[in-house]
This record gives sequence, C-alpha cells and structure tokens, in this order.
Amino acid sequence: MGGKRTEKAPLIPCRDTPEEARPPHMNVLVLQGGGALGAYHLGVCEELARMDVAPDWVCGISIGAINAALIAGNRPKERIPALVRFWETISSGLVPVCDIPDGTAREMWSEGAALWIAAAGVPGFFSPRFPPTKFQPHGSVGAISFYDTEPLRRTLDELIDWDYLNDGPIRLSVGSISVTTGRMHFFDSKGGPDHVRITADHVMSSGALPPGFPPVKIGDDWFWDGGIASNAPLQHVLDEGTEFDKNVFQVDLFPAEGPFPQTLLDAETRAQDIRYASRTRLGTNHEMALSPARLVVRRMLDSCSPDLSLLSAEEVAALRQFACEQHIEIAQIIYRDKAYSGKARGYEFSRPTMEAHRAAGRRDAAKALAVRDWRLRPAVNGVHCIDVGADAPELRAKASR
Repeated sequence: MGGKRTEKAPLIPCRDTPEEARPPHMNVLVLQGGGALGAYHLGVCEELARMDVAPDWVCGISIGAINAALIAGNRPKERIPALVRFWETISSGLVPVCDIPDGTAREMWSEGAALWIAAAGVPGFFSPRFPPTKFQPHGSVGAISFYDTEPLRRTLDELIDWDYLNDGPIRLSVGSISVTTGRMHFFDSKGGPDHVRITADHVMSSGALPPGFPPVKIGDDWFWDGGIASNAPLQHVLDEGTEFDKNVFQVDLFPAEGPFPQTLLDAETRAQDIRYASRTRLGTNHEMALSPARLVVRRMLDSCSPDLSLLSAEEVAALRQFACEQHIEIAQIIYRDKAYSGKARGYEFSRPTMEAHRAAGRRDAAKALAVRDWRLRPAVNGVHCIDVGADAPELRAKASR
C-alpha cells in the first residue's frame, strides 16, 4: 500500500505551451468525509500551513465540508487555531487523566468511548433527542433522526466568519444530496451550477448523515450528507474551474487497498473502506484514462490544417471543450494507519483517538510535500496522480524524472 505511485497517464513535460501563455494555477484541497476520522484533515492542514502552501479552493463532503468551511471562513493566521479549537471542543467529552498505551487497553478505551458517544452525544456537535425519536411527531425531522445537531450550528457560528467565507479569497464547495430527488449538489461560494451564499445550513446539510442526523432544509428542498451518493468530492474539482492549472491535495480517510481481513470486525472495516473509497478511485482513474485522449484531440485541433470539414461548428466546440488544456497534479494523501479501526470509528471522538488521527495527518502530509515544491504550478500535461505512501524517498526520485 505504501510508497506506490498510481500512474495511468504518462508523465509528459509541458513543452507544447509557452510558460507565459499558460493559464493561472491554484492549490485545491479536497477533503473526504469520514466523521471522527476527519481529525486527520487537521494534521494535513497543519503541515500545509507550516510549509506555506495555502489553498485557493477547498472542497469537502460531510466532516470534510465542516473542516473546509473552517478554513475558508477564517483569515490565514486564524485558520489552524479555528480547526484546533473545533476538534478540541468536540473531543472534550472524553479526555483521559493519563496516557493510554497502545494495545488491548487502547482498544477497550475506544470501544467504550464509542458506546458513550452513541449514548451521550458529542460536545459542540450533536446531542440525543429528547423525547427520543420514537416519541417525536410523525413526519418531523425528529422522527427520522436520533440526534439534534443544533450544537453544531452554534459551534460553526462561533468559529466561522460567514461574510469572510463568502467574500474572501478562498472558494468553498460543499457536497449534499437532495432527499427527494437524489440529485447531488455542490453548493459553491464562487461558481458552479449551485453557486450560493454559503451559510451554516449548507455546511450542516453536507454532514447530515441519516438516520443519525436530521436533513437540513435549503430553499424548498431537504438535504442529507453528500457521502450517501459519493464520498469523493474530487470529480467536482476536476469538472469545474477548467480555466486553471491545479495542484490538488486529495485527502482521503478510507484506503481503497488493504489486507485480507482476519476477523469479522476486520471484514466490516474493510468493507467500509472499499465502500467509501471506491468513488475516489473511479474518478481518478477515469480522468487519468481520458488525459492522453484530451492531449491528442487538442494537438489535432491546434495543428496547422486540421480537416474538420465533416464536423459542425457545435461539434468542433464540443471537441475543444473536451480537449480543454489543464495541467493537474494530484497528491493523494490517504489515511492508512488508523489508531482505531472498527465500524464505530466514524463516531469515536475521544481525545486520544483524535490526536492519533491528527498526528498521522501531519506525518503523511510531510511525505507529500517532500515530493516537490507544491507552491509552483504543475509540471505535467493532463492529469498526473501521485499516491503518497510510506516511502517518501522513492516518491521523490520518481517524481523528478
């Protein structure tokens, strides 16, 4: 799993476009959903900030949408403190009085923490409904969800400057799905088909995973967690903003690859990994497979005398849109070494587990940043993907060929 670069498209130096003629480039942070595992995003963001790599666009789903909003809704010096405060707040309900060693004791702590959180909720995030769901009015949001997420609204309003989020320099996209139509929406602060002025409702809708959390009403429709349809917001980033070259930091919380399970718990964990990672892998592979074809069509259209006599103007325009020249380099930062694995890991918000996720994010981001200077534009044609695993020296050598 570690130290492997996924390379379905050839590494092609950018020779066909003069540097001065190339479009501007942006750094894009793509944050997958995964509940409590989202503390990994915090560690990644801390390392990016330490290396002075600032995002121009942040796209997230579920907990990734919450972290993305905290980034976009704060000025540069306040972003990491806001993220830290959020994660320390929601992990404050279970802080042990002493360090818990790895092994059986740690596993027992995590199992107990998950049970406690399921019963008591998470500070600043969600609380059990009273009266319980069974006794809520038929057809109400209380009747179709176990928890109340109003504490999250208060936390977001406290930590996010909504005017700065919408009027500031960072583009924010959060993914939600319509309960009634099943259509995926990416509510976007700067563009796209669902361009809106982002509020707490849009962010909370992206994390409204049923049946735990209630849907959120936006306009005349109700929305649930976008992870129901796709936990991978990467495709939105690839489809939108085609006028920019992009350095993409794709931060995934579930690995597509993993060992053969040995126990029933391993099997449940592995199935969850595959389920939530599959759309990310599908989107990445699809774009890299199309990349050589886009390059060929672009070169054909840009040749001195292309024979397009059999095509209509609309067909030529469609070809040019398909061959739109982008230079995209994707650093896949994937959480493989989880401190606590199990079907409850998505809501195990204890402080020790949060800190373990955070530390892993810092470590893995450091490996990604060691590959090259990510403040510079992509140095390849088409879409190029680097899977950042355990072997940073190997990656550095391959990337510099």
